[in-house]
Amino acid sequence: MSILEDKKVIHFIGIGGSGMFPIVQILHGKGYTITGSDVNEGDIINYERNMGIKVTIPHTADCVKGADLVVYSAAIFKDNCELAMAKELGIPCVERSIMLGEVCRLFKKSICVSGTHGKTTTTSLISQILIMSDKDPACVIGGKLPLIDGYGKDGTGENVVIEACEYSYTFLELLPYMAVVLNIDHDHLEFFKTFENLKNSFLRFTKLATNCVVINGDDKNTTDTIKDLSVPIITFGIEKECDYIGCNIRKEHKSFYSFDVKHKGEIISTVHLSIPGRHNIYNALAAFAATHHMGIEPEKISSAIEKFGGAGRRFEIHGTVNGVTIADDYAHHPEEITATLNAAQDMGFNKVWAVFQPFTYSRTKMLLDDFATSLQIADRVVMTEIMGSREVNTIGIYTKDLAEKIPGSVWFNTFKEVEDYIRKNAQSGDLVITLGCGDVYKIAKALVK
Repeated sequence: MSILEDKKVIHFIGIGGSGMFPIVQILHGKGYTITGSDVNEGDIINYERNMGIKVTIPHTADCVKGADLVVYSAAIFKDNCELAMAKELGIPCVERSIMLGEVCRLFKKSICVSGTHGKTTTTSLISQILIMSDKDPACVIGGKLPLIDGYGKDGTGENVVIEACEYSYTFLELLPYMAVVLNIDHDHLEFFKTFENLKNSFLRFTKLATNCVVINGDDKNTTDTIKDLSVPIITFGIEKECDYIGCNIRKEHKSFYSFDVKHKGEIISTVHLSIPGRHNIYNALAAFAATHHMGIEPEKISSAIEKFGGAGRRFEIHGTVNGVTIADDYAHHPEEITATLNAAQDMGFNKVWAVFQPFTYSRTKMLLDDFATSLQIADRVVMTEIMGSREVNTIGIYTKDLAEKIPGSVWFNTFKEVEDYIRKNAQSGDLVITLGCGDVYKIAKALVK
């Protein structure tokens, strides 16, 4: 039985989060009465209030009264006053990932996009293709899609496009019509413990698919893992024989690529990317394969891809000040940093500055040498102290340990010190790009402001 059955009023604790907002939009569009609370005001809360949703700031125990169901984000502490009140009143409470699974089931055809790298870009691309093809999908995206100026939307069509995260087995709550696997790499091992456990989680995810699975045929970890399924496996790639092949790849302007798409031995379209980096060929191919399999015409797919200028925090240009270009990227894994910095170096800037905020002590310790290697692609490296997030530094790892492995790098305890250093040293013609999944983007915004 669905947890939404017989429910009319749903209260969201942490309603201002970017991961909560698309779920709120979809359920509001389906006719549920939504209320919510959060700690601080913000743009998302302004959007929600304009939708007619009552939002309470800060968390207040009484605001759950009258709710039939309470949804809370993973960031909410277990002793939250609203959770305590809901339990006292006997109101069922579920974490966001559970509700995302319920939202998935509200639609006939769900496209769930997984992978260690590229999820947000590919989810955004598939969403943009379907929207521009008049399919009016619902969307749940990990970054802001400029086409809709948001992290997601409700839709009247039969599709929902969902960014499917493996951490904490979140994607196992979904019921994908189509499951997409972009790649499988060493990440979140503080949770999964072993790479085999991580790979097995992706296998379990793809076994949930009811129609087909779309995978990267060039990624050995993926092809070794995703096999022997009860539904068809559709492959995309550049280097190997796949169902959808990116061929005749050429760099047309700085780091922006074009390529032809070959399917069943025939070239069916030419794609011109408006987002930098060779790695985005794979993301575009994944989106092409998924939407073409759904019946979208190649010309419509290519046109929508060409009009896609990137998702929020994915090589997002914030501005140019005194000749210095300021950008931000969510890259927080060595492979992602490598792809982003290689793209940056291809763009013709005098110097590329990487401003990196390491995320979690365990990840920094585990991938220390890989981080050092990837960051050295930049001409100058500036770092902040590690953002511990959900962890306590019991292993004694610090940014200085990473800096010792990167010749010429510097690190600072505060964002203000980082900003001052860059202002004094960056020159006209340089690119400064902030990197990390924490709040390092604030440095980029402050430099422009």
